[in-house]
Amino acid sequence: MSTLLYKLGKTAFRKPGYFIIGWVLILGIVISMISMNGIHISSEMKIEGTESQKVLDQLAKELPAASGGQGSVVFKAPDNERLDTPERLAAMMKGVNEVYGLNDVINPADYAAEASSSGAAADMAQAANMQQSALASPPPYGPLIVEGVPVPGVLISSDGNIALFQFQFTIEQSAITQDVFDSVIHSVMTVENGTNITVLPGETLKTVSIGVGSAEIIGLIIAVIVLLITLGSVVAAGLPLVTALLGVGIGVGGAFSISKFIEMPSVTSVLALMVGLAVGIDYALFIVNRQRRMIIDQRLSAQEAAARAIGTSGSAVFFAGLTVIIALCGMLVIGLTFLSTMALVAAATVLINVFVALTLLPALLGLVGERICSPKAREKSVKHSKEGSHGVADRWVKFVIKYRWVTIIAIIVVLGVAATPITKMEMGIPGASSANLDTTARQSYDAISEGFGEGFNGPLILVAEPNHSSAHITPELLGNLVKDLQSQKNIAQVTPLGMTEDLAIFSLIPKTGPNDKITKDLVNDLRSTESNIAQKNDVKLGVTGLTAVNIDMSSKLAQVFPIYVGIIILLSLIILLLVFRSIIVPIKATIGFLLSILATFGITTAVFQWGWLHSLFGFDTGGPLLSFMPIIVTGILYGLAMDYQVFLVSSMRESYVHGHRGVDSVIHGYNQVSRVVVAAAVIMVSVFAGFIFTDDVMIKQIGFTLAVGIMIDAFIIRMGLVPAIMALFGDKSWALPKWLDRILPNLDVEGEKLIATLNAKENEPSKL
Repeated sequence: MSTLLYKLGKTAFRKPGYFIIGWVLILGIVISMISMNGIHISSEMKIEGTESQKVLDQLAKELPAASGGQGSVVFKAPDNERLDTPERLAAMMKGVNEVYGLNDVINPADYAAEASSSGAAADMAQAANMQQSALASPPPYGPLIVEGVPVPGVLISSDGNIALFQFQFTIEQSAITQDVFDSVIHSVMTVENGTNITVLPGETLKTVSIGVGSAEIIGLIIAVIVLLITLGSVVAAGLPLVTALLGVGIGVGGAFSISKFIEMPSVTSVLALMVGLAVGIDYALFIVNRQRRMIIDQRLSAQEAAARAIGTSGSAVFFAGLTVIIALCGMLVIGLTFLSTMALVAAATVLINVFVALTLLPALLGLVGERICSPKAREKSVKHSKEGSHGVADRWVKFVIKYRWVTIIAIIVVLGVAATPITKMEMGIPGASSANLDTTARQSYDAISEGFGEGFNGPLILVAEPNHSSAHITPELLGNLVKDLQSQKNIAQVTPLGMTEDLAIFSLIPKTGPNDKITKDLVNDLRSTESNIAQKNDVKLGVTGLTAVNIDMSSKLAQVFPIYVGIIILLSLIILLLVFRSIIVPIKATIGFLLSILATFGITTAVFQWGWLHSLFGFDTGGPLLSFMPIIVTGILYGLAMDYQVFLVSSMRESYVHGHRGVDSVIHGYNQVSRVVVAAAVIMVSVFAGFIFTDDVMIKQIGFTLAVGIMIDAFIIRMGLVPAIMALFGDKSWALPKWLDRILPNLDVEGEKLIATLNAKENEPSKL
């Protein structure tokens, strides 16, 4: 492996033009494809195989109109004023009628005419009457009445201060274009003109965006500063940044270029950008730093040092990248399309960055030549060498080794305490209820809760089917279902929406909010074949809607999470066994990661769910943690943690191979790479932390969790626990059973064979 990469690095250094032109052409192709196909992103997250998705698929087939997306708008009058004045009613009716006039919005008048011709209107009217009779007391709201006629889809609070306009699109949520959203918002916003009415579009009408803004630039600026400090020159610091940006441009741009043909969730590109930038900068940093060390310490030419850096550190980069890719691709076993898409795009971006680091970087080093290491840097290094300078890293690792048992116990206790909030972790989809107070989505949510009850923010769609093929939905059965449902203590309102001979569909409003445990219990109870309603009416009930979809997503992800963790750990243990030819090192690496991931999720729970330090991180209200965040973060953090494991421990292994023994190999190996590992971790934390200050709470949570996870893993586990445990085991860390040693291939990650071959060639007598 090292020999192959050595030859590749030397070729790229000698003939940089071929490699640079090749990568520029690839980037040009990606840009051309984007210009032709455009960028298409979606907010939909389908959960295949769940009850809610099955109901949606059924509705799309039998009642297509009922499977469309939903929208809501709140109209609010000034405090202590009413909306039902003639001027305000006229303005609201104008806006409502404009929305109903849009091509992609269902007009209840047209639907009523169609239902009337089939007799369904009378059936649903009868059911609605039975619903009213089932109410123990009138609700604190009612239909908006204009000239004695109820306005379809509009409710008004009892004090007349708040009105809720709910409507349905003719197409599913993911297929609604931005133009349609803009048309709806434009129509309702005209209501504000001269009326003092505040119009608050609901969360489902918000724009789907890529979610990247100016905050991420701060992370890049910090990365540049760290690169300058670590590498000591603008030229050397610029190379990792250039290669990382090119790799991310091709990876993320490539995903955008095919987004017309493959559904691309909006968070996909952000995830790939986070991971791609972080690993791209880090991988190039390790290689450039290794080349500079060889130039200074071994007095090698820039060409030979670059080739050897690719052959040695390049091997570590390759296997570190492979670990990240395996951890990401492990998400494919979960079987969720949107997660698979995220994983594949992020994994492809990492793979591209690995190839860029191994081919484009040595080509750029070829253009730079000897300027990669300035005379000042060489003189400074020689001076430190003569003085026998010992830095902070040397003093720290000796302290850790001296008090190894104290260090190990202290780290376990501290991380154990940090992990305790995980026992209270609640999963869901952060939405309007946890949005910032100054956003229209949050203001709309609060206004709906105030005027109608929190359950109106998470309506459910209920579908009833007869248990027997010979039975049919009758008006009597429809009315009985409405009456029985309305009598349930956790249901605020039931409204029949449509029916055929084979099914009936209802809008069901819970009394509790979308993320409330009582709402989850209600959904599960309704679905149960043992429920009183299902048995009494001899029907099967299905529940869907955004709230039910989110409940199903959290439930399914919780089920598959242990399987996913088991798969990536098993595969990564195999890779680490091959790389380090050790039993202890892979096991130690995995235990350290588990400690760091538990502490990371504990801290994230305390911050985003309990609201600790919320003002510092730019949000107002705690809420549930993103349901698919643990899987995404675990995969990424495991891969990145193994990056540091590979770079740090491979240096200790290299010291051991080259003659250092016991704690000396730990100290020497640590001193060789600790500075650059710390720099790489600071860069990665900076990149991830830049995403904490975006407006999207999902991206905010992912960025925070990754930043905290890297901080814990790099600075506590790898810089503290690893040298302590390595010193504890000493040379036994590299023990391998003889039978296993015989069957395992020697990948020569440390470049031992490569260096031996090169030294042998240098020592050969010259031929005259």
